[in-house]
Amino acid sequence: MLESCIRESKPRPDYSQTDEHQVGVLLRGSIRNPLFVRFLERVGEETLRTFSTRDLMVLDLADQGDKLPPDLSSSAQRLRGMGVVESVGRGRGTRYVLSRRYYQFAAAAGTYTRMRGLDRDTNKQLLLTHVVDSGSGGCPLAEIQQVLPSHSRRQLQGLMSELRRDGLVEVRGKGRGARWFATARA
Repeated sequence: MLESCIRESKPRPDYSQTDEHQVGVLLRGSIRNPLFVRFLERVGEETLRTFSTRDLMVLDLADQGDKLPPDLSSSAQRLRGMGVVESVGRGRGTRYVLSRRYYQFAAAAGTYTRMRGLDRDTNKQLLLTHVVDSGSGGCPLAEIQQVLPSHSRRQLQGLMSELRRDGLVEVRGKGRGARWFATARA
């Protein structure tokens, strides 16, 4: 049932009405994304492989933008090797998105860029440009967070630390009063 729903791009079965005495299953018949179905058919033909239920679960979660449970990581890695999904981020924050190939197939390359995000070097360059533009007054971390609002404070601190190691920025002060300044190398 689950496999059939995913293959047909229908919402996963809802078991929320299940209790210890009976199983309640709600199936919805509306197709969420017809392009996703055609993409799965095309990839299956190209690779001459069929997808396992676990593979389909990874694809469905990637299509929905949901986080992958750890038990699906081996399937995600295999699909990544096939070029069907791509990983974004590192460590525990890693998430999977459908590959560029899908978004080109769906004529939505801009959506792919938004889903994937900008690469690390581009993000660092954006931050450096902002710090340089801040001039002699520098800028606090709170202002830097406005440049990349999708990043956590910790992620931004990591990017700024890399820029500092590269000798492009320096921090003066501590805590909330700390400000970032461009160095002569920037």
